[in-house]
Amino acid sequence: MVERASFDSYYGRPVVKAPAWEARDIAGYFFLGGLAGAGSVLAAALHAGGAHRTAAALKVTAVGSVGLATAALIHDLGVPSRFTHMLRVVKPSSPMSVGSWLLAVYGPFAGAAALSAVTGRAPRAGAAATGGAAFLGPAVATYTAVLAADTAVPAWHGAHRELPYVFAGSALAAASGAALLLGPRSETGVARATAVLGAVGEAAADHLMRRRLGSVATTLSEGRAGRLLRAARVLTAVGAALAPASGRFRAAGVGAGAALLAGSVCTRFGVFAAGVASAQDPAHTVGPQRARLAERAEQQPDAAG
Repeated sequence: MVERASFDSYYGRPVVKAPAWEARDIAGYFFLGGLAGAGSVLAAALHAGGAHRTAAALKVTAVGSVGLATAALIHDLGVPSRFTHMLRVVKPSSPMSVGSWLLAVYGPFAGAAALSAVTGRAPRAGAAATGGAAFLGPAVATYTAVLAADTAVPAWHGAHRELPYVFAGSALAAASGAALLLGPRSETGVARATAVLGAVGEAAADHLMRRRLGSVATTLSEGRAGRLLRAARVLTAVGAALAPASGRFRAAGVGAGAALLAGSVCTRFGVFAAGVASAQDPAHTVGPQRARLAERAEQQPDAAG
């Protein structure tokens, strides 16, 4: 009998090289970009509804988040010129190129919107900048998921359909949490609804992602990634449960906001850790490949028939 084949690669090395990114920089970049992008969308909705204090707080949060996200990205790149050099060309097929241009265009919009909100000057220009930042916000919040899924990392690439929705839900929950934490109770009606919407959307997308990943989904429930993602589910659920009560109790708003923000952080760091773990284990690369080959072989018509 032939022994069962192992998934070890030559010399015991993984088949796919694990990402060289620093978790603090890139997972933090994932979170901050999501908070900024979703925050701009929510700020525009609040601005239109007359909740100017909460909208202003989110605009400042958005510009601060995108600034820190850019700094984290540049720190991971090592040399600032590596970021600016990516702006020399536009390559729609490259998520990194598109993302660099998104940050470069979104940043000034977010900055102008925040400056107008804080100073009270140029309200028309501020409103236009708010609209521009909100228009680009969804892409800023989710393009990092596309960037990760475009790699060969099994846990990210295998979830290329669901991961942007996981990030979108997480980003909306985080932005809602910031609004509940920073805004007055009278202006948090929209944020209370979007907090629940973001939490439910993230949970649904996470469930579908795990189903699609199959055996690779174990990386989402084991080790560091498992601990982080379990904490994310608990924190996000607690935040969504407290959010409706924030209209009556300030403490509920603070608790909900802190829990939702912390849950979003855990989601991004958990997904990052799962990707690294999946790349380090050859079984998560070879197993899905063999399953796809077997599925294609079954779908091929019988030549003898």
